[in-house]
Amino acid sequence: MDLKLKDKVFIVTGGAKGIGEAITLELAKEGAIPVIVGRSVDEANALAKIIKKDGGKCLVIVMELGLEDVCKNIVDSAIGAFGRIDGIVNNAGVNDGIGLIKGSPTEFKRSVLTNLTHYYDLVHYAIEYLKITKGSIVNISSKTALTGQGGTSGYAASKGAQLALTREWAVELLPFGIRVNAIIPAEVMTPLYTKWLNTFNQPEEKLAQIVSKIPLGKRMTSSHEIAAMTVFLLSERSAHTTGQWQIVDGGYVHLDRAIS
Repeated sequence: MDLKLKDKVFIVTGGAKGIGEAITLELAKEGAIPVIVGRSVDEANALAKIIKKDGGKCLVIVMELGLEDVCKNIVDSAIGAFGRIDGIVNNAGVNDGIGLIKGSPTEFKRSVLTNLTHYYDLVHYAIEYLKITKGSIVNISSKTALTGQGGTSGYAASKGAQLALTREWAVELLPFGIRVNAIIPAEVMTPLYTKWLNTFNQPEEKLAQIVSKIPLGKRMTSSHEIAAMTVFLLSERSAHTTGQWQIVDGGYVHLDRAIS
């Protein structure tokens, strides 16, 4: 299926590792031009090398997200390099374990800054360019927004707010033909997920316990499966889809509770 993404420009935050890396590669595979944003210098440069070796184009922007002017600089750099922006994938964030009991107001605010505010900032500064291209926005959220996890108030609050912003922006941007959707992953094996597993005394046992509760195939969702849905939502093939929360999780969030 031709997704008609050739030479279109998409900013992908956290685009060098985990789910972001998979999204970047999927965009490049479709002939799009990913702008890889994040703080992982070596990983981003290695990814860019792969894309360019295969004849593709991309741009690496190494920045720490959070401060407002950073996102303006990202947009300016993308426009300076390619002259257009066709979409944004808000993906960067970290489940930092800032809880209600084991946390503080200061840490909570810092967590929200890390996980949420740059979603708004980046779209705000890119909006005039997205109006021109009638672009698409995909916010990567998390099942923690729907189910809770325990011990991660900042992250969960941010992920819930991302879902609210998805619906809010979908309404506000309707007159401009800009579509906004969210993806809700659950259990996806990424470097950050591996780091979380290793906080348990028996990580393999914990993983087996989680996988046993994933109804479809009794396996983790792959980063590539999240990427495939993301790129589809960015493309014209989903031209009448906006304001939606797409759960890609093998039935983990809903089916497990219905059939167990």
